[in-house]
Amino acid sequence: MKAKQWKMWSGVGSLVPAVALSSIFLLFTALTFAQQTQPAPSGQQQQPDQSTPDAGGPGGDTGVIAVPKKKAPAEETPPPAPATPKLKTEEGQKSFSLNVDVPEVTLEVGVLLDKTQQFVPGLKPGNFRVYEDGVPQKVLGFKRVEAPITALMLLEFASTNYYFIYDMRNAAFSFANQLRPQDYVALMTFDLHTQILTDFTQNKQLLQQAIDSLVIPGFTDTNLFDALYEAIDRLNRIEGKKYIILIASGRDTFSKLTLDKILAKIKATHDITIYAVSTGGAIRAIREGRGGLGAQMRDMDYLQADNEMRTFASMTQGQWYEPRFVGEMPEIFASINNAIRSKYQIVYRPTNAKQDGTFRKIKVEVVDEEGKPLLIQDQKKKPMKYSVITRDGYRAKQEVE
Repeated sequence: MKAKQWKMWSGVGSLVPAVALSSIFLLFTALTFAQQTQPAPSGQQQQPDQSTPDAGGPGGDTGVIAVPKKKAPAEETPPPAPATPKLKTEEGQKSFSLNVDVPEVTLEVGVLLDKTQQFVPGLKPGNFRVYEDGVPQKVLGFKRVEAPITALMLLEFASTNYYFIYDMRNAAFSFANQLRPQDYVALMTFDLHTQILTDFTQNKQLLQQAIDSLVIPGFTDTNLFDALYEAIDRLNRIEGKKYIILIASGRDTFSKLTLDKILAKIKATHDITIYAVSTGGAIRAIREGRGGLGAQMRDMDYLQADNEMRTFASMTQGQWYEPRFVGEMPEIFASINNAIRSKYQIVYRPTNAKQDGTFRKIKVEVVDEEGKPLLIQDQKKKPMKYSVITRDGYRAKQEVE
């Protein structure tokens, strides 16, 4: 009996340690699971277990699996754009840009018959040769132009002689009557001072009324140089081609400017053409050749005046007229209108591209297909003389302009 009881207790004794160990293992597993599932404190993020297991199996990461994005092939990824270079300027200095202008010269060339002052049509680019300071130039552009005009009538209105005022009024009326609706014309008079009677207008009637008001003159002085200088200054503010219709005796009595200064002013202009009409031709023809020192000095004075009027016109590719009778006025201004409206426009790029402010002389010749001077004949095969009217030169720009 005792031996049998001992056997049973010995089997139970061997079972108790096993049960105890099993309970301890279950308790340890429960505590471990509770620690893993317990939320992290606020402000802290639970980090997965990244330690490598002893047997090389999977780690203990129980979080979300992050799948990395596929990278594009190197050849498909465009290179980054280069950074825009920045110009550094010293403190206190402003940045600036530099524009280089290639100079071009535009000439308006009139080819008129000497006898009738008619425009010669039908010429081609090959009929023109352009020289600058004696050097041939290549023509880049050529066309015939006929357009409205922008003109300033500059009238001598001084208390000198009735015949001069009479000629001036008739000449001014003749020019005004031939204007077209698209033309812009202003009226300016001078004696000791200048006076603008009418600003630029297309109203022909308003212009005629202003001319008709010129009845009683003021001073006897004729400050032609000062008046012409002021007229050029006013026209320089207007863009495009402009004209001055100068109707005067040509005498200057009290100007502040000298002849050299007004000639330099005319040389510096580029878009102004002067047409000069001398007044008092009839009374001068009657008085010329009379005896006496005073008469000879007066004749010399008027000859000098004619020379100045001719120079003003020729320097600006214009024309000078010396009518003696009223009947000549309509024909004169018809030729002026024809010369103004009908011209050949030539454009060339100078071989001398220096912008040094020097004066360049221009010469234009009209030639035939063989390069010889062009021969113009009338219906009876007789040669007809003609004139090539253009600017005698221009002043190049300065680099600083």
